[in-house]
Amino acid sequence: MMFLLAMLLRSRLSHRLNQSRSFVDAKVKWVRDPYLDHAVEREKDLKQILSLKNQIVSSPSKSLPVASISPLKAHLNLPTTASKLFQKFPSFFSQFQPSPSLPLHVKLTPQAMTLHKEELAIHSSASHRTDAVKRLAKFLMLTRATRLPLHIIDRFKFDLGLPHNYVAFLLSDYPDYFQICESEDLFGEKGSLVLELVSWRNEFAVSEMEWRNGGGVTAPHLGPALTGGLGMEKGMPIRFSMQLPRGFDLEKKVQNWVQEWQNLPYISPYENAFHLGPSSDQAEKWTVAVLHELMWLLVSKKTERENLFCLGEYLGFGDRFKKALRHHPGIFYISNKIRTQTVVLREAYRKDFLVEKHPLMGMRYRYIHLINKSEKWRNHGSALASRSKRQTMPSAGKRKAKKGSDKSMEERESSGSLNLEVENDAADKAIEMEI
Repeated sequence: MMFLLAMLLRSRLSHRLNQSRSFVDAKVKWVRDPYLDHAVEREKDLKQILSLKNQIVSSPSKSLPVASISPLKAHLNLPTTASKLFQKFPSFFSQFQPSPSLPLHVKLTPQAMTLHKEELAIHSSASHRTDAVKRLAKFLMLTRATRLPLHIIDRFKFDLGLPHNYVAFLLSDYPDYFQICESEDLFGEKGSLVLELVSWRNEFAVSEMEWRNGGGVTAPHLGPALTGGLGMEKGMPIRFSMQLPRGFDLEKKVQNWVQEWQNLPYISPYENAFHLGPSSDQAEKWTVAVLHELMWLLVSKKTERENLFCLGEYLGFGDRFKKALRHHPGIFYISNKIRTQTVVLREAYRKDFLVEKHPLMGMRYRYIHLINKSEKWRNHGSALASRSKRQTMPSAGKRKAKKGSDKSMEERESSGSLNLEVENDAADKAIEMEI
């Protein structure tokens, strides 16, 4: 009897939540987070440089004529002309002329080629391939049809940690998981290629939030009411972690709404909840669950905002992704750095460091180190040239001071902002809130 009463109350509550909307009419202001801005700005031009790197190493000679790269500027979204980019990063790209009769070519420097080979070894490892397949499968499972056009996946392939030639390098080895077919429905353009999951995989249909709260241990003997892990009852009010920077204060009425919203039932992002009223609070919590799981699948836990909007439009969310990002600044941060807007999953970062660093991110940080090293060398060389004009014969004491200065620069390079392994645990912690 008590069980039936509980089910009736839950049914009535569910109906009310499906239809109600209580978000307060208050403007949630955007507040800059310098740490997360730095996490974004640190990767300035990285994606474009690595795309250019992949074009170069794809050539049999591991080099390309400089003139042949110019037409790729728009395709690779290069911030400047290819020749200027090569001049800007001399420790990454090396220009040379194979023979007097041939045009100027470009190749990777030995240091950049070494990093490329190490990155290729990561992509080729069995553990990474298994991880990449799981990420991509879960990514497809977030869609209702377990399929996406290749052009949308291409938007996310860098953030998902897929190799640049993932179709040939990865998908062809997993025919039991993936298949490429021509779009036949209204979701894609006629004749466009889509990547489809061959079959639904229950072992992957557990979100990060469910895993944390249920341990990810299935318990079939407990019946269908339990999902996502031992003790994880379907419809439990899982609360999202919220982290706000110092100086960020939500209005009292917004805080009250967020607290009520946090207590709503959690609906798995791998469930189809489009039957909910699109403007209801419950629908928004499911939308946030989808966004949270999507961001968690990305190796850097961030992506360009336009990527999310493009995916949301295709999946039928309309502007609900945009509203969710605006209403929940404690879960998602939007950075305006590097000529775009980047969405960052706050809980994945402590200050400007990833809490859990994927091996590919460690590799990318080493690329960043080399890129920044190139700029330091160029600036240092300009300073030396300017100084040599003023004094042609520096004294022994000044040479000694310069040597110390160079050493100091090298020490700063290895222990300063480029050292992405070390952080000060005691300084300026982000204010963590769970409201």
